[in-house]
Amino acid sequence: MPEWQGCDTALSMRNLITDVAGVRVGHADDMKLGSGVTAVVFDRAVAASVDLRGGGPGTRETALLDPAQTVEGIDAIALSGGSAFGLDAASGVQAYLRKQGRGFAVREARVPIVPAAILFDLLSGGDKDWGRYPPYRELGYAAGVNAARDFALGSAGAGLGATTVNLKGGIGSASATTRDGITVGALVAVNAAGSVTIGARAQFWAAPFERDGEFGGLGFPEKLTAGDLAFRSKGAPGQSTTLGVIATDARLSKAQCHRLAVMAQIGMARAVHPVHTPLDGDVVFAAATGEKPLADPIYGLSELGSLAAHVLARAIARGVYEATPLPFPDALPCWKARFV
Repeated sequence: MPEWQGCDTALSMRNLITDVAGVRVGHADDMKLGSGVTAVVFDRAVAASVDLRGGGPGTRETALLDPAQTVEGIDAIALSGGSAFGLDAASGVQAYLRKQGRGFAVREARVPIVPAAILFDLLSGGDKDWGRYPPYRELGYAAGVNAARDFALGSAGAGLGATTVNLKGGIGSASATTRDGITVGALVAVNAAGSVTIGARAQFWAAPFERDGEFGGLGFPEKLTAGDLAFRSKGAPGQSTTLGVIATDARLSKAQCHRLAVMAQIGMARAVHPVHTPLDGDVVFAAATGEKPLADPIYGLSELGSLAAHVLARAIARGVYEATPLPFPDALPCWKARFV
């Protein structure tokens, strides 16, 4: 029996990152703009870290996620379209949290800590002539307000304008539990330079990790051809990026969160071909709510990281599988329109 069987109870849950207690997700988007924001909001400050692999990342507040830095907890994570303009989204999520009285305390002052990452969707269609200031701060605020346990997959939030080399991208999520009952969930905005499907086929690279037909149940081809493995990528720098968030109810330090993010990044390699290219800004955040101790600090973290990679791969495939088309000229088709 493969090691992942027998330790996945996602089917009894929502199969979303919000299966981790204390985690909520909110979207805000604008179809006229063709872009949006997704906020991952934690009910209380949590330990977190990050792993960056893509050649063109766009991030905010990731330096403080280094285990050597002072601040121990974060309040939310903002994912946004809009390329560098979308970094304003974190200010909106921060404003929402400040209104709730959240944040790192310095005497009577409180500063909500909201790391963020962006993807490039400026050429996916929509009206980007927004005037003096981009709209992402207000979208970030609205995403914070909208944060809940249930949320949309596919073309929503930060995934509204997301694409891959051949298909519409979008927001995906999945969850699982370890044999010790620790929950791990993934949220991802799929805007990869490469492909999530195999060559010209309908099957997904992540098919070996699929649960209960969550992205079509088509399985993996018996044999890969040269065409399946051929290099295909978006043709210009800065047009891509897959953004991932891993959450768990395990009790982890910042250093352990960093190792969890590193291991989870392998899920991208299992689900996207090619991955971590000079054209991508691929990043994975990892956050731990601290509800359940690991049975063993080494082997427990190893199992958790291994499962996180599976869950991230599944979430990436779901993001493409659940996407719907955009009403713009030359918009890429969605998976269901092409293959169903």
